[in-house]
Amino acid sequence: MSASLADPLVGRLVDGRYEVTARIARGGMATVYRAVDRRLDREVALKIMHPHLAEGSDVVARFRREARAAARLTHPGIVGVYDQGSDGDTAYLTLEHVDGPNLRAVLQEQGTLPLGEALDLIEAVLDALAAAHSAGLVHRDVKPENVLINADGRVKVADFGLARAVTEATAATTGTVLGTVAYLSPEIVTAGIADARADVYACGVMLYELLTGEQPLNGETAIQTAYRHVHEDIPSPSTDVPWLPVDVDDVIASMTARDVDERLADARAALVLVRRAHLQIDDETLARRAEPPERTSPGTDDAMTSALAPSGGRAEAPDAGATQVIGIATSSSTVALPIGAFTNARPATGGERTEAAAPARRRWSRLVTVLLAILVLGVGTWWWLSMGPGAYTTVPDVSGSSTEEAVATLGAAGLTTSVSEEYDDDVPEGLVVTTDPGPGQPVLKKGEVSVIVSLGILMVEVPDTAGMPETEALAAIDAAGFPVGDITRPYDMEIPEGSVVSTSPAAGDVVPHSQPVNVAISKGREPVEIPSVVGATRETAEAELTAAGLVPEVATDFSDTVPAGSVMAQDPPSGPAFRGDKVTITVSDGPRIIPVPDVVGKQVAEAERILRQAGFDVRIERVLGGFFGTVRSSSPPAGTRIPRGTTVVLTVV
Repeated sequence: MSASLADPLVGRLVDGRYEVTARIARGGMATVYRAVDRRLDREVALKIMHPHLAEGSDVVARFRREARAAARLTHPGIVGVYDQGSDGDTAYLTLEHVDGPNLRAVLQEQGTLPLGEALDLIEAVLDALAAAHSAGLVHRDVKPENVLINADGRVKVADFGLARAVTEATAATTGTVLGTVAYLSPEIVTAGIADARADVYACGVMLYELLTGEQPLNGETAIQTAYRHVHEDIPSPSTDVPWLPVDVDDVIASMTARDVDERLADARAALVLVRRAHLQIDDETLARRAEPPERTSPGTDDAMTSALAPSGGRAEAPDAGATQVIGIATSSSTVALPIGAFTNARPATGGERTEAAAPARRRWSRLVTVLLAILVLGVGTWWWLSMGPGAYTTVPDVSGSSTEEAVATLGAAGLTTSVSEEYDDDVPEGLVVTTDPGPGQPVLKKGEVSVIVSLGILMVEVPDTAGMPETEALAAIDAAGFPVGDITRPYDMEIPEGSVVSTSPAAGDVVPHSQPVNVAISKGREPVEIPSVVGATRETAEAELTAAGLVPEVATDFSDTVPAGSVMAQDPPSGPAFRGDKVTITVSDGPRIIPVPDVVGKQVAEAERILRQAGFDVRIERVLGGFFGTVRSSSPPAGTRIPRGTTVVLTVV
């Protein structure tokens, strides 16, 4: 019988609204079902807390906190929370239903991912976590089971059930910490404290697993795995996959540093580093994929559930103090671990046992007793001073001091020092950022303490992106380490649409790496309308065209009809154009001025023909009837320059 058919909730109507249609998965705190919201007629995921856990007010509070925390997050890469409530003893959450597998199922099917796909996926997860970190929330349980991939390939981060506001992220009140041992950061195991850097650590472990097909630090038990995370560095993935670039090793090392002060501060910082490394790797390497490791059993959610369930069939919360036997399933499931249990001692194995000293059962001579007391005292003193608490002192807090003051203070405490430098956004240049071990941490007497001195804020030159396409320019700015600021889109007569006009600060400026770079992206040439200026004076026409964003060009010609100084034609005529286009206007010079031909002495018919061909009108005045038909004079006289079309009077005899 299938799990769905055997589950009594399948087919039930929860809270008079949600009709349960199938069971999707079962975890340590709750079971997830597919359901139909009858009120809004949509498919949802219904997360129902296990009944035996609902009896504990702390667990119920954590379950409700998931709704409040996740509802504050609005990001396309985070599974949305729709509703939260209870139906009798059933506490539930209504979530966005993601139609697709989780990353664990993808890994079980493929073993490993190509380098490029693995980096794309981790970038999507970090982008979603960055939104949570900006809202003051940490996830605390980042793992492949909580990364969903919907039908169109979009990545969604699910289950903020262990998330708390950064200011409340502590388990000191319970003495245990919840999480998945394969992905727990050292500070969660030792102190129960989790901030954004714990999520970065888990993402680094997950990236290692995507590339190699194996989790980096595993043990036969949950406690052994947690111990290894506290006391061992995450290995470089190139140890198992030699062709992986050193950039990938550096990214994972920065994300999984055991010392939280050396780890990337949050998901946004990790995202910038991953993207920068991604851009530096060639396409051929990005397409390569490591050979998946051989596995004897893939493990499933049901296998995980049954491994944690007692014989009665109901999954119980694991005993916080007990050793949990884990394989692939348990290393990917949420368990409870005692805080601080793994700091100074290795976890017990099957071949070790603690023996209590039995009381003396017979009388000893006084001499033997004294000798034993001296021996015990001597050994105890040696242990105290060489290995025990007496061998250690506390690192003084020299943060904010000058290098000389810090070295003197540490020297006065009996410690030797080494000095290194690094950039810091907050601590002025020349002052101490921190120490390693950190302030208040134990260190062997006469041991060495590394003093980290600030170089000041990192100053970076703004890259020259003028003329670049938008996507390339933003990638170049991101690769240089700058956040992208405001993006404006002005018209530009020279830069093509979609390319960078300018940046602020300008290219070549050296500014703090944290300063946003504002980018102006060209919208291309600005469209304008050409006005009609035919008939206007030259001055008026030029002013109107210039005001419209156009460049007037002037030509002149004679006109018998258009007054001198007025526009007689324009090219192009009125209509659409772009700012900066040229418009040619033809301005009238008035009628053409020509000399009167000499026709005196000619016969009247020939004289009239000559004058009319020259462009003049002719009026004839005959003296005594003009008997001879000969031109005696003209008015104006021959050679006089007058406009074409003027009337010339001929006197004929």
